[in-house]
Amino acid sequence: MGNVRVLVVEDSVTVRNHLCEILRSDPEIEVIGQAGDGKEAIELCLQHRPDVITMDMMLPLMSGLSATEYIMAHCPTPILVVSASINRGELFKTYDALAAGAVDVLEKPRGDDSDAAWERKFLAALKLVSRIPVITHLRAKLNPPARWPRAGASLSNASQSRCKVAALGASTGGPGAIVEVLRSLTPGFPLPLLLVLHINEPFGHAFADWLDGQTVHRVAYAQDGEPLESAAGRVVMAPPGRHLMVHQGNLRLTLDPERHSCRPSVDVLFESLAREHGAAVAACLLTGMGRDGAAGLLEIRRAGGHTIAQDEETSVVYGMPREAVLLGAAERVLPLGEIGGVLSALAMRGGEAESGAAANARTSNGGAAS
Repeated sequence: MGNVRVLVVEDSVTVRNHLCEILRSDPEIEVIGQAGDGKEAIELCLQHRPDVITMDMMLPLMSGLSATEYIMAHCPTPILVVSASINRGELFKTYDALAAGAVDVLEKPRGDDSDAAWERKFLAALKLVSRIPVITHLRAKLNPPARWPRAGASLSNASQSRCKVAALGASTGGPGAIVEVLRSLTPGFPLPLLLVLHINEPFGHAFADWLDGQTVHRVAYAQDGEPLESAAGRVVMAPPGRHLMVHQGNLRLTLDPERHSCRPSVDVLFESLAREHGAAVAACLLTGMGRDGAAGLLEIRRAGGHTIAQDEETSVVYGMPREAVLLGAAERVLPLGEIGGVLSALAMRGGEAESGAAANARTSNGGAAS
């Protein structure tokens, strides 16, 4: 295997030279180009076809977001966002880039004693991102026409238990996957939908606000002690650095130890749902690196709940879903575009939504069957 070929995109000459110096200190990495704006980044990407790109968000001429969207549409390349932007508006651009196909995000070095640890983290993240296969990723694909199954469609092997709560877990590639699932849920989705996403700090604290603007479904961070039933019809997300779980009918946030080096952990949420609601749970494990969520999904399946894993073809990283499949935790393995429809059908079965006749009428009026 040859060296990892890197294109560095950063408008600050000082920061760009520093990043290149760090990269050149590793004999397994080759810097094949440097760009100071988004337009030059695209030109160098097309010319040199790097293995991975480090991308700043705030760039002249063409923003890092616009460059990311173009690159992922025309010459798909793994992108690691390296950004110091932590105000709300700039964070939203970072989330947009992740939804457009960028693989991961890392803060810029601080210029203090923490830089040595940051350099090791940067090099490791870059090598990891460079090995992730990416595909053409047009942002229009994140807003397809809604497709909902007829009442009972694709559910013939499922139990007839009433669903009371749904849950999603995701990591690498998760922002875009979560948006697609939420956009394909029926309007008026009646269940509480609990969400855990792994995202590097300090980039996580505004994600729920960004996600709230991407679909018709309301999204907010969980509040400790909030009754689960009060979250009906909303998406409730684990805040950064806190585990989210359900205990005695209430949402609880904890500082318990990390699971799989993660806090929040998907396993913590899924295991609590298995204990509290068992067969009344519908849970899905989306794209992500590692194994977090697989054991928890298995606990839900053992309790009689409905379990879904995203398939390999549509996952940015087939890590967490793969572990779930290997454990036998997934009742269904589905492409990303079908997951929202199946969750919607399970929610209809709960009796909270319209009758089967109304569902069929809606399907015939524009929602194609999956």
